[in-house]
Amino acid sequence: MLQESDGWQVINIRDARWYDSDEFGKVCSFEDPKNPFPQTGVRINLLEPGKPNCRYHREGAQEDFLVLSGCCRLLINGQEKQLKAWDYVHCPPGVSHVFVGDGDKPCAILMIGHRPETHKLYYPENELARKYGAASPEPTDNPHVAYADVTPRREITAPEWPL
Repeated sequence: MLQESDGWQVINIRDARWYDSDEFGKVCSFEDPKNPFPQTGVRINLLEPGKPNCRYHREGAQEDFLVLSGCCRLLINGQEKQLKAWDYVHCPPGVSHVFVGDGDKPCAILMIGHRPETHKLYYPENELARKYGAASPEPTDNPHVAYADVTPRREITAPEWPL
């Protein structure tokens, strides 16, 4: 990683921090967990077929997504949409969503989210999300409740790239 004291950085995906979860697949984070980017979160998620990237939720800030490779299902406001490489998704504040890997190989998604000072999350009840293992155990605005039954992510070495 190349980083200067005024905050800018250059990092290759192979040198970034990678985490894995049995429930939600692999994620690449370009930021230091002790010093996260203050305004925007940027990650790449690798979803195995049938695995969601997180719990079905909505946020009080916009999020944007670009499918880089593979295919997935987007569960959005109770609907289901098939996505493939180079499909772009914009979620304004208040749109409930989650991605689920599909096909026969991993799906890579670039995920970008705004981080307002008062970050609001809500995990609603949704039968479609429950079908894919992406529903919170109960409706809540507390991430600790939404993920209470999930094993924490563990740091791993970068997977082979490209997929």
